[in-house]
Amino acid sequence: MRVLVADQFEQSGIDGLTAAGCEVVYAPTLKDQALVEAVAAQAPEVLVVRSTKVPEEVLAAGPLALVVRAGAGYNTIDVAAASRLGIYVSNCPGKNSVAVAELAFGLICALDRRIVDNTVDLRAGTWNKAEYGRARGLHGRTLGLIGLGAIGREMIPRARGFGMPVVAWSRSLTEERAAGLGIRRAASPEEVATLADVVSVHVALDATTRGLLGGSFFAAMKDGATFVNTSRGEIVDERALVEAIRTRGLRAGLDVFANEPSAGTGEFVTEVATLPGVYGTHHIGASTDQAQEAIAAEAVRIVKVFAETGTVPNVVNLAKKTPATSSIVVRHIDRPGILAHTLDVISTAGINVQEMENIVFDGALAAVARINVEGVVEESLLERIRAYDAVIDVHVIGL
Repeated sequence: MRVLVADQFEQSGIDGLTAAGCEVVYAPTLKDQALVEAVAAQAPEVLVVRSTKVPEEVLAAGPLALVVRAGAGYNTIDVAAASRLGIYVSNCPGKNSVAVAELAFGLICALDRRIVDNTVDLRAGTWNKAEYGRARGLHGRTLGLIGLGAIGREMIPRARGFGMPVVAWSRSLTEERAAGLGIRRAASPEEVATLADVVSVHVALDATTRGLLGGSFFAAMKDGATFVNTSRGEIVDERALVEAIRTRGLRAGLDVFANEPSAGTGEFVTEVATLPGVYGTHHIGASTDQAQEAIAAEAVRIVKVFAETGTVPNVVNLAKKTPATSSIVVRHIDRPGILAHTLDVISTAGINVQEMENIVFDGALAAVARINVEGVVEESLLERIRAYDAVIDVHVIGL
């Protein structure tokens, strides 16, 4: 199996792919048209990327069967196009959670004690203890979490270590789960903003979260509160954030920005990063040796399982629910021709198969096929299936 790695990737990952029997093409600087041409020329079955954008042009350029995002988010991949082309998209969730949580808390501490401003003045030869000798402190302050996935959950014990109670909002968070985590559940992001002294954002970017935090959210935050975003820049209405910083004295720690460069270096100018009270980093949340080694190992596992079994761990673009309306269940003697006969009968009736599986009983003498179909299953269709002498029984279940 040929694997094209079109981004920076740990040597342990390259070695792991090679040990798994893959032919690895490592080209970490490929972008845009060069990536399209490389996929066409190299004809890889698997593409591994980190921040490199994978539009439809790349996906359609060669015989790709799988794209692995060596990280948690996958908004840089045209997942809809991959689904249309029958290409699996997989990611490595949770492997960078500790690293991102560490940076988020680093930004929280740095903002509270104005560490960056301290350092800048010292480097300029200025001693200003009178200015920096006071800080609010974190103990007893409330940490608000927007999103409670793997990274959000990693924030909870760190907050506890700082003596900070936690209030959180997540679409999936229930009162029972919140109680089990020892935190308070908020009914909305705005309620988190109202209750928290520090807000940290940890949601994935998708159609439902783009622009999630806008004017009403920042209006609900306390004057002088701290806002930290280590998820994706597009989740925040940047203009609303700028206004809140200027008029409400908010402090912000930002590792991500809207329209940030996809390359590792380059010119980048954004108003929010120039404001007093804003500390920015260069989308480095997952960039620790520990996280990258863990992500590389998970990417290798995904490719290895796919090569050996044809299944894909962590796949993100399979339908959660198909249009299937019925399941045709066929118990049969396990011999050649029975499934072909069954599918031919279904096809002749003009019924579309959505999903199917064939499970073999112990001894490999008999099996049961479950075929989920879209369409009305008439009794006459079942009779035609039963007519095959290898069929033990057939019935239909409404879905």
